[in-house]
Amino acid sequence: MADRLIVALDVPTIAAARSLVDQLAGTVTFFKVGLWLAFAEGIDALLGDLVRSGKQIFLDTKMYDIGQTVEQGVARAADRGVSFVTVHGDEAIMQAAMRGRGTSHLKILAVSVLTSLDDAAVHAMGYRLSVAELVRQRTAMAEACGCDGIIASPHDQPDDIRQAVGAPSLLVVTPGVRPAGSPTDDHRRSATPGQAIAAGADYLVVGRPIIAHPDPAGAAQRIIAEMQAAAAD
Repeated sequence: MADRLIVALDVPTIAAARSLVDQLAGTVTFFKVGLWLAFAEGIDALLGDLVRSGKQIFLDTKMYDIGQTVEQGVARAADRGVSFVTVHGDEAIMQAAMRGRGTSHLKILAVSVLTSLDDAAVHAMGYRLSVAELVRQRTAMAEACGCDGIIASPHDQPDDIRQAVGAPSLLVVTPGVRPAGSPTDDHRRSATPGQAIAAGADYLVVGRPIIAHPDPAGAAQRIIAEMQAAAAD
């Protein structure tokens, strides 16, 4: 179960990221690297060191560009040996990502709807669909394009999503996970670790409740224990 917890290295410096990785040694082996560190000095060395030390990397790029650019971006991610990469849930973008992945073991995850968005927010963006409808629409396209999985809120009910689109083996990676009593911050569709596992999430992405805690390893261990308890029920 510990392998299913992805800790977001959402910190402003490479030094802070390395410190967190060290503090979580023996507890966490999977880390998300996103825009917080994408342009930080030393990011290249960090990625290389994490891969060489046997850690898994979720490269959260949310690629959204023309096909050739996405294809080449994904190909470079595959070259680096990362495990997961995110792309926008647009059909042409997902198809380009699959071409870029080639024969590598990189898993392509399509972003359905950000956890910071609710029905009112997606309507304001011009969509006539609800969040639930948009998630299912994009999930169906991700499955048709051959993507390995999607990014969706635990509130979106991963098992229900798979059933709705007939994709029982589709991976669902869930951000917006918060232990009971923790602030939800900018996530509008959140759930606890136990609720996310019970709903069918394959991987949980957790940032602030761990990285901002005085004892990151202890916070991660408690989340893993809650995940294990939910899986045993």
